[in-house]
Amino acid sequence: MPVLEEYSLTNKVAIVAWAGSSSYDFYTPYLAQALAEAGAKLVLVANTQSALDSVVQALQHLGAEVLGTLCNTTQEEDVERVVEDAVARWGRVDILVNNFRTEFAKPMEGVTLDEFERVMEQNVRPVFLLCRSVGAKMVEHGAGRIVNITSTLAERGLWNSAVYCASQGAVLQFTRSLALEWGRYNVRVNAIGTGWFSPEEIPPEEAQKELLVRYIPLRRKGHPR
Repeated sequence: MPVLEEYSLTNKVAIVAWAGSSSYDFYTPYLAQALAEAGAKLVLVANTQSALDSVVQALQHLGAEVLGTLCNTTQEEDVERVVEDAVARWGRVDILVNNFRTEFAKPMEGVTLDEFERVMEQNVRPVFLLCRSVGAKMVEHGAGRIVNITSTLAERGLWNSAVYCASQGAVLQFTRSLALEWGRYNVRVNAIGTGWFSPEEIPPEEAQKELLVRYIPLRRKGHPR
Protein backbone atom coordinates (compact mmCIF):
# COMPACT_ATOMS: atom_id res chain seq x y z
CA MET A 1 0.00 0.00 0.00
CA PRO A 2 1.18 3.63 -0.48
CA VAL A 3 3.27 5.02 2.37
CA LEU A 4 2.92 8.60 3.56
CA GLU A 5 6.07 10.65 3.05
CA GLU A 6 6.61 11.19 6.78
CA TYR A 7 6.74 7.42 7.25
CA SER A 8 9.16 6.78 4.42
CA LEU A 9 12.15 4.57 5.24
CA THR A 10 13.94 5.11 1.94
CA ASN A 11 17.67 4.37 2.27
CA LYS A 12 17.19 3.08 5.84
CA VAL A 13 18.65 -0.33 6.74
CA ALA A 14 16.58 -2.70 8.86
CA ILE A 15 17.47 -6.01 10.48
CA VAL A 16 14.48 -8.29 11.12
CA ALA A 17 15.33 -11.31 13.27
CA TRP A 18 13.22 -14.27 14.33
CA ALA A 19 13.57 -17.88 15.40
CA GLY A 20 12.39 -19.58 12.23
CA SER A 21 10.91 -22.43 14.25
CA SER A 22 8.30 -20.76 16.45
CA SER A 23 4.52 -20.83 16.20
CA TYR A 24 4.67 -17.01 16.15
CA ASP A 25 6.88 -16.81 13.08
CA PHE A 26 3.81 -16.04 10.94
CA TYR A 27 4.15 -12.40 12.06
CA THR A 28 7.55 -11.96 10.45
CA PRO A 29 6.63 -11.74 6.73
CA TYR A 30 4.16 -8.93 7.52
CA LEU A 31 6.71 -7.04 9.63
CA ALA A 32 9.34 -7.34 6.89
CA GLN A 33 6.88 -6.46 4.12
CA ALA A 34 5.78 -3.29 5.92
CA LEU A 35 9.39 -2.14 6.23
CA ALA A 36 10.08 -3.00 2.59
CA GLU A 37 6.99 -1.13 1.38
CA ALA A 38 8.23 1.92 3.28
CA GLY A 39 11.50 1.71 1.35
CA ALA A 40 13.88 0.07 3.80
CA LYS A 41 16.72 -2.22 2.79
CA LEU A 42 16.34 -5.46 4.71
CA VAL A 43 18.63 -7.95 6.39
CA LEU A 44 16.56 -10.96 7.40
CA VAL A 45 18.04 -13.15 10.14
CA ALA A 46 16.72 -16.56 11.18
CA ASN A 47 17.91 -19.87 12.56
CA THR A 48 16.56 -21.99 9.69
CA GLN A 49 17.14 -21.70 5.95
CA SER A 50 13.59 -22.67 5.02
CA ALA A 51 12.17 -19.79 7.07
CA LEU A 52 14.54 -17.36 5.40
CA ASP A 53 13.91 -18.55 1.86
CA SER A 54 10.14 -18.12 1.98
CA VAL A 55 10.29 -14.54 3.27
CA VAL A 56 13.20 -13.49 1.04
CA GLN A 57 11.45 -14.77 -2.08
CA ALA A 58 8.20 -13.01 -1.19
CA LEU A 59 9.99 -9.69 -0.68
CA GLN A 60 12.06 -10.02 -3.83
CA HIS A 61 8.84 -10.35 -5.81
CA LEU A 62 7.92 -6.92 -4.41
CA GLY A 63 11.20 -5.53 -5.69
CA ALA A 64 12.68 -5.08 -2.23
CA GLU A 65 16.42 -4.96 -1.63
CA VAL A 66 16.83 -7.86 0.78
CA LEU A 67 19.57 -10.08 2.17
CA GLY A 68 18.78 -13.35 3.96
CA THR A 69 21.31 -14.49 6.56
CA LEU A 70 21.32 -17.83 8.36
CA CYS A 71 22.37 -17.28 11.95
CA ASN A 72 22.34 -19.10 15.26
CA THR A 73 20.93 -16.15 17.18
CA THR A 74 21.83 -17.69 20.53
CA GLN A 75 25.55 -17.51 19.72
CA GLU A 76 27.47 -14.29 20.28
CA GLU A 77 29.93 -14.82 17.42
CA ASP A 78 27.19 -15.52 14.90
CA VAL A 79 25.21 -12.42 15.86
CA GLU A 80 28.30 -10.20 15.72
CA ARG A 81 29.09 -11.55 12.24
CA VAL A 82 25.62 -10.76 10.93
CA VAL A 83 25.70 -7.20 12.23
CA GLU A 84 29.21 -6.54 10.90
CA ASP A 85 28.19 -7.93 7.49
CA ALA A 86 25.16 -5.61 7.39
CA VAL A 87 27.28 -2.59 8.25
CA ALA A 88 29.95 -3.58 5.74
CA ARG A 89 27.33 -3.87 2.99
CA TRP A 90 25.18 -0.80 3.69
CA GLY A 91 27.22 1.35 6.05
CA ARG A 92 24.90 1.27 9.07
CA VAL A 93 21.81 -0.25 10.69
CA ASP A 94 18.89 2.10 11.39
CA ILE A 95 16.21 -0.33 12.56
CA LEU A 96 16.16 -3.62 14.47
CA VAL A 97 13.04 -5.76 14.89
CA ASN A 98 13.23 -8.83 17.15
CA ASN A 99 10.51 -11.49 17.13
CA PHE A 100 11.59 -14.38 19.39
CA ARG A 101 8.69 -16.11 21.10
CA THR A 102 8.97 -19.86 21.32
CA GLU A 103 6.01 -21.13 23.31
CA PHE A 104 6.34 -23.46 26.27
CA ALA A 105 3.45 -24.75 28.38
CA LYS A 106 3.85 -27.14 31.27
CA PRO A 107 2.75 -27.30 34.93
CA MET A 108 5.45 -25.63 36.99
CA GLU A 109 6.14 -28.60 39.25
CA GLY A 110 7.17 -30.63 36.22
CA VAL A 111 9.47 -28.04 34.60
CA THR A 112 13.11 -29.11 34.52
CA LEU A 113 16.07 -26.77 34.82
CA ASP A 114 17.07 -27.65 31.25
CA GLU A 115 13.61 -26.67 29.99
CA PHE A 116 13.70 -23.38 31.88
CA GLU A 117 17.15 -22.52 30.52
CA ARG A 118 16.13 -23.51 26.98
CA VAL A 119 13.13 -21.15 27.00
CA MET A 120 15.30 -18.29 28.24
CA GLU A 121 17.95 -19.12 25.66
CA GLN A 122 15.42 -19.11 22.81
CA ASN A 123 13.34 -16.09 23.85
CA VAL A 124 15.64 -13.75 25.78
CA ARG A 125 19.22 -14.42 24.75
CA PRO A 126 18.81 -13.50 21.04
CA VAL A 127 17.12 -10.22 21.99
CA PHE A 128 20.00 -9.37 24.34
CA LEU A 129 22.69 -10.26 21.79
CA LEU A 130 21.08 -8.43 18.87
CA CYS A 131 20.17 -5.33 20.88
CA ARG A 132 23.67 -5.12 22.33
CA SER A 133 25.41 -5.52 18.98
CA VAL A 134 23.09 -3.37 16.86
CA GLY A 135 22.50 -0.86 19.63
CA ALA A 136 26.21 -0.16 19.93
CA LYS A 137 26.26 0.80 16.23
CA MET A 138 23.19 2.99 16.67
CA VAL A 139 24.65 4.79 19.68
CA GLU A 140 27.83 5.42 17.71
CA HIS A 141 25.77 6.70 14.77
CA GLY A 142 23.58 8.86 16.99
CA ALA A 143 20.24 7.43 15.88
CA GLY A 144 18.30 4.19 15.71
CA ARG A 145 15.03 2.40 16.32
CA ILE A 146 14.60 -0.96 18.05
CA VAL A 147 11.28 -2.81 18.30
CA ASN A 148 10.99 -6.00 20.35
CA ILE A 149 7.87 -8.05 19.66
CA THR A 150 6.65 -9.62 22.87
CA SER A 151 3.37 -10.86 24.35
CA THR A 152 0.75 -9.39 26.64
CA LEU A 153 1.78 -12.29 28.88
CA ALA A 154 4.79 -10.17 29.76
CA GLU A 155 2.42 -8.42 32.18
CA ARG A 156 -0.28 -11.04 32.70
CA GLY A 157 0.06 -14.52 34.12
CA LEU A 158 -1.22 -17.71 32.50
CA TRP A 159 -1.45 -21.04 34.19
CA ASN A 160 0.94 -23.78 33.03
CA SER A 161 2.98 -21.03 31.34
CA ALA A 162 5.05 -19.47 34.12
CA VAL A 163 8.36 -19.95 32.32
CA TYR A 164 7.10 -18.55 29.01
CA CYS A 165 5.53 -15.57 30.80
CA ALA A 166 8.80 -14.95 32.63
CA SER A 167 10.71 -14.91 29.34
CA GLN A 168 8.33 -12.32 27.91
CA GLY A 169 8.51 -10.25 31.08
CA ALA A 170 12.30 -10.29 30.82
CA VAL A 171 12.15 -8.92 27.27
CA LEU A 172 9.72 -6.19 28.33
CA GLN A 173 11.84 -5.01 31.26
CA PHE A 174 14.96 -5.20 29.11
CA THR A 175 13.20 -2.97 26.57
CA ARG A 176 12.09 -0.43 29.17
CA SER A 177 15.58 -0.19 30.62
CA LEU A 178 17.27 0.21 27.24
CA ALA A 179 14.76 2.92 26.31
CA LEU A 180 15.94 4.93 29.31
CA GLU A 181 19.61 4.18 28.76
CA TRP A 182 19.78 4.90 25.02
CA GLY A 183 17.14 7.60 24.62
CA ARG A 184 19.76 10.32 25.13
CA TYR A 185 21.56 9.00 22.03
CA ASN A 186 18.39 9.27 19.90
CA VAL A 187 17.99 5.50 19.94
CA ARG A 188 14.35 4.64 20.67
CA VAL A 189 13.61 1.20 22.09
CA ASN A 190 10.01 -0.02 22.18
CA ALA A 191 8.07 -3.24 22.60
CA ILE A 192 4.86 -4.36 20.93
CA GLY A 193 2.92 -6.73 23.18
CA THR A 194 0.59 -8.71 20.96
CA GLY A 195 -2.59 -10.33 22.18
CA TRP A 196 -4.48 -13.22 20.59
CA PHE A 197 -3.64 -13.43 16.90
CA SER A 198 -4.32 -15.94 14.15
CA PRO A 199 -2.33 -16.65 10.97
CA GLU A 200 -5.64 -16.95 9.11
CA GLU A 201 -8.20 -14.26 8.36
CA ILE A 202 -11.43 -15.72 9.72
CA PRO A 203 -14.87 -14.26 8.84
CA PRO A 204 -16.36 -12.41 11.85
CA GLU A 205 -19.33 -14.75 12.16
CA GLU A 206 -16.96 -17.74 12.38
CA ALA A 207 -14.48 -15.99 14.68
CA GLN A 208 -17.22 -15.20 17.19
CA LYS A 209 -18.01 -18.88 17.66
CA GLU A 210 -14.70 -19.37 19.49
CA LEU A 211 -15.07 -19.07 23.27
CA LEU A 212 -11.76 -17.22 23.59
CA VAL A 213 -13.05 -14.13 21.79
CA ARG A 214 -15.38 -13.37 24.69
CA TYR A 215 -12.32 -11.83 26.36
CA ILE A 216 -11.36 -9.70 23.34
CA PRO A 217 -13.12 -6.30 22.94
CA LEU A 218 -13.50 -6.65 19.14
CA ARG A 219 -14.77 -10.24 19.53
CA ARG A 220 -12.17 -11.56 17.11
CA LYS A 221 -8.51 -12.48 17.04
CA GLY A 222 -6.09 -10.12 15.38
CA HIS A 223 -4.15 -10.72 12.20
CA PRO A 224 -0.59 -9.40 11.74
CA ARG A 225 -1.50 -7.70 8.48
